Amino acid sequence: MDYRKTNAPSNTVTRDMIRLSTDTGNVYETVAIIGKRANQISVEMKQDLEKKLQEFASYNDNLEEVFENREQIEISRYYEKLPKATLIAATEYEEGKIYYKNPAKEKNNL
Repeated sequence: MDYRKTNAPSNTVTRDMIRLSTDTGNVYETVAIIGKRANQISVEMKQDLEKKLQEFASYNDNLEEVFENREQIEISRYYEKLPKATLIAATEYEEGKIYYKNPAKEKNNL
């Protein structure tokens, strides 16, 4: 999923974890699923930001020459305004867009 086109809120939202955990039957398992997805999204966002900022990197040895790069500042501000990875992951979980499986539970069902 493209995190730039998500409808996740950019502010903190209180969620009813009991209602969210009806699929798994376990609040802690639900939190673990959302947490792992948030880590995946966070890594993807960081790699994307680093790739875009590499275009503006200067490899000068002169530390006295410090200048503002407007494009770099705008890119950084854009990524700061995006919803946090945990909010995106929680929204994806609520919408049923996250696929997960528990191998321990599947082993017991066999």
